[in-house]
Amino acid sequence: MATPFLAGLVVAATALAGRYGIQAWQAFRTSPPKPRMRKFYEGGFQPTMTRREAALILGIRENVAADKVKEAHRKVMVANHPDAGGSHYLASKINEAKDVMLGKKRDSGSPF
Repeated sequence: MATPFLAGLVVAATALAGRYGIQAWQAFRTSPPKPRMRKFYEGGFQPTMTRREAALILGIRENVAADKVKEAHRKVMVANHPDAGGSHYLASKINEAKDVMLGKKRDSGSPF
């Protein structure tokens, strides 16, 4: 008497598991593909630079030590220095980002 009841439970559990598996597979197949690469920041510079924007420019987090800020500034400046064919505007923004991250205030701001 218990054997047919247990067999029925096994069949019902298998059917429910199969149904769940099919639904999960269909949801997986219809989901859009996830990009494998990080997207770049879309947007221009803000009128007044914030810590968030400065961190994005230097490629660091907002709360890092001063030596990490200086190291990141050096790496970005080497790639964008005007003497090496880089832009004066970008160099001024990189320097402004370093100043914002280090807590230094510029009276005149960026010359551009």
